[in-house]
Amino acid sequence: MTEELDTSVRELADIPAVEVISRAAVMLMSSAAEKLGLADEDPTTSPRRDLDEARRVITALAGLVTASVEYLGPHAGPIREGLQSLQRAFKESSAHPDEPGKGPGEKYTGPVY
Repeated sequence: MTEELDTSVRELADIPAVEVISRAAVMLMSSAAEKLGLADEDPTTSPRRDLDEARRVITALAGLVTASVEYLGPHAGPIREGLQSLQRAFKESSAHPDEPGKGPGEKYTGPVY
């Protein structure tokens, strides 16, 4: 068991930080898209749609992106664009959209219009 753990730790240690951060961002983006119902033909009737959960995941993504943007290099642009797309999709999905600057993650990214 210890040998297996040591192998896992060494493998994780070999992965560059930018890749770990990027993978985490992609996982959060995927989760947010699912929770917005974007994986279904009609997001408004998606059984997976949960805007409260989507808000939490988008906010976590915004915090991660904001805190790590300087380390992401060429990955920063596409990840930021993905985050903004999810923030806009959240606004469009919401029956009562948040005021600019009050939406998910906007305390980290600033208002998204």
